[in-house]
Amino acid sequence: MSNTLSYDDVVRTLDDLPSLPAVVMELLNSIDQDDVDISVLAKKVSYDQALTAKTLRLANSSLYGLQVKVTTIQQAITYLGFQTTRNLITAAAVTGCFAEGHCPGFDHKAFWRHSIATAACAKVLARQMRFNQDYAFTAGLLHDIGRLVLVSCFPNHYAEAIAWREQHDAYMLDAERTVLGVDHVDAGLALAEHWNFSDTMRLAIGGHHDPEAPGAGFLAAIIHVADAIVHALDLTQVQDDLVPPVSTVAWTALGLDEEIYLQIFRETELQYEEISMVLLT
Repeated sequence: MSNTLSYDDVVRTLDDLPSLPAVVMELLNSIDQDDVDISVLAKKVSYDQALTAKTLRLANSSLYGLQVKVTTIQQAITYLGFQTTRNLITAAAVTGCFAEGHCPGFDHKAFWRHSIATAACAKVLARQMRFNQDYAFTAGLLHDIGRLVLVSCFPNHYAEAIAWREQHDAYMLDAERTVLGVDHVDAGLALAEHWNFSDTMRLAIGGHHDPEAPGAGFLAAIIHVADAIVHALDLTQVQDDLVPPVSTVAWTALGLDEEIYLQIFRETELQYEEISMVLLT
């Protein structure tokens, strides 16, 4: 295709995307702030009944092992903490935000299955590393969000990239770069800017394929490894799925042994099933 896209082309189309509920934007923008009025945000979220219902189902799942059933956002914050509840709300909102079916060959459900599995795996890895599990979960969920930007804004271009990938048995990242001239990392960073994601999230989205890049940060290494593990476990059951190459630097940085990885695989599979049932139904 001769009419390849540029980063500016992507940025120009972002206003056409569906926007997240205002309260979710507030939550995302305040992820690195400590002085947030929690009760006000809880009240705002509760006005969105569908979002509240999904968030509470996630909070009551075995993922968090609560001994009590939470029935309000305020209760979820009390029992799970603000950070965790904020991430559940974000997960519930983002997974329902993008329309599906506009791009031939793109499997919307498989996309979210992969994202949810990566979020689950990143959370488990983060716990092992004593890293913030909430950041890891959200970054895992959003790491490929640029794909949805490209699929939503340039469906015909993306359909050509999918066809090229199948024809050449290549990685989707290479297909995007060859056919479109931009890739989902570029598009993800453009959306992260547009939606005012925190620097923490931007770095993870920008570095998940290249965690060795200067300044990529440790979260990018976690997401990079989680992404590869999920492809290897074939949780999303996509035909001809390729496991991306793993950075030796990122793998070594995590410094985990084989026994711990087996435990991580098992936990990821269990959590993935549970989260998928809540977020994709």
